[in-house]
Amino acid sequence: MALKRVVVTGLGALTPIGNSIEEYWDGLVNGRSGAAPITYYDTEKHKTKFACEVKNFNIETYMDRKEARRLDKFAQYAIAASDEAIKDAGITGENVDKYRVGVIWGAGIGGLETFQEEVMYYAKGDGTPKFNPFFIPKMIADIAPAHISMRNGFMGPNYTTVSACASSANALIDAFNYIRLGMCDVIISGGSEAAVTIAGMGGFNSMHALSTRNESPETASRPFDATRDGFVLGEGAGALVLEEYEHAKARGAKIYCEIGGGGMSSDAYHLTAPHPEGIGVIAVMNNTLRDAGMKPEEVDHINTHGTSTPLGDVAELKAISAVFGEHAKNININSTKSMTGHLLGAAGAIEAIASILAMKHGIVPPTINHSTVDENIDPSLNLTLNKPQKRDVKVAMSNTFGFGGHNACVLFKKIEE
Repeated sequence: MALKRVVVTGLGALTPIGNSIEEYWDGLVNGRSGAAPITYYDTEKHKTKFACEVKNFNIETYMDRKEARRLDKFAQYAIAASDEAIKDAGITGENVDKYRVGVIWGAGIGGLETFQEEVMYYAKGDGTPKFNPFFIPKMIADIAPAHISMRNGFMGPNYTTVSACASSANALIDAFNYIRLGMCDVIISGGSEAAVTIAGMGGFNSMHALSTRNESPETASRPFDATRDGFVLGEGAGALVLEEYEHAKARGAKIYCEIGGGGMSSDAYHLTAPHPEGIGVIAVMNNTLRDAGMKPEEVDHINTHGTSTPLGDVAELKAISAVFGEHAKNININSTKSMTGHLLGAAGAIEAIASILAMKHGIVPPTINHSTVDENIDPSLNLTLNKPQKRDVKVAMSNTFGFGGHNACVLFKKIEE
């Protein structure tokens, strides 16, 4: 069976550096950091007192207060981003078959704030199990796509992929496969996360995973820099409308790009640490190139996982050098987490969007906050440090990796009519 072509026809973003696609791109190209002191709770006793929070978000722009109370923040974020993407794509009840429109979403954790609040409330009581009747529906990770489908009447496949920080990239790959196999016409895909909570920050701190640069939050996320000391937790959502190419053409949709391929792999190595030689990352990028039928030298840009951890950054760049050889030095490599922080299960979605926008605008956003060379990193690699670079990006890859050794990579290419 001939596989169908899959294109991207809509984008939506709610991020720590912008609450729409336009604002997000402006933040990216201007190298704006989204990190600042945490406003959600008292951080006096916490090791890390900052994060990349979403700013000036009002859910009542999208729904009334009563309805909003039934959604955890991660699902509220999903609604905001998907609303923008669906509008951007021009999807209406009249120009699609609702039975062939799905929602495949990604979330590494789901309703962590809801879980935290309910357990803390119970712990303060007399032992009587009093819980909000919406506790479970607010908490479960699959509820975000459920709300998107109910809001829009989409009756195709509907579920959430959970693979830690690779979750939304896995969601994109699943959506891509459903469409190219002819099982759907359109799928709303992406991811959301809202883990800037006492439990989220405390849990990552206990693992020594987070930066503790409290004196300078805006410079704390510093991928590839020798002085990096951990990632900065972020939150938000990214949404993409994936569509079968002929279906998109028939309804006159604008097309951002084509999805060339996707790959997955496992490190099979460690609970949280990457394989030091990046063997799983080598495998996932090779799998992606093979799926896309492309050669390494055709890739212009890689948006790395680039979390700003001492081990992860080096392992990923070693893997890039292994896969791309001499061509690696010709690739614009960057990490947009230097600006957004790490959105966990939503990272793959917003970084895929960043890759697509780089292709659209011919500009690769910078890796900010770099000041000290790491002797363990190949100096010939172009890490797009501190300033954006103009580049005619015809092919871009986006890497995402998660605790447990989950690796996912998606390749985007300029549309060929």
